[in-house]
Parts: sequence; structure tokens; C-alpha cells
Amino acid sequence: MVKIDVNLCTGCGDCASNCPVEAIKVVNNKATVNDQCIDCGACVAGCQPQAISQ
Repeated sequence: MVKIDVNLCTGCGDCASNCPVEAIKVVNNKATVNDQCIDCGACVAGCQPQAISQ
């Protein structure tokens, strides 16, 4: 499962938009990932502040 560094996350939502299984939501301006994550990496590629890693 991917990891989100909340200190780097800007809450832009690009990661959530790129997720094919809707496993990422933005809550209180920070991205969160749930157990539906398939570890595909689509969110990593779409994260401009590089707050997401696999």
C-alpha cells in the first residue's frame, strides 16, 4: 500500500483523481488511502509535491 507524507501533502486531490479504484480521499486538506488500494502507483505519478511513495 502507498504511504502519504502528510507534511508534504497539499490536499490538491490530484492523487485521488488518478486512482483507478478510488482508494484515496482528501479529508481536511490531506490525502488518505484506504484498504482498497491496489498499489498500482498511479497516485505516485500524479503527485506534484511528491508526498506519496510506494
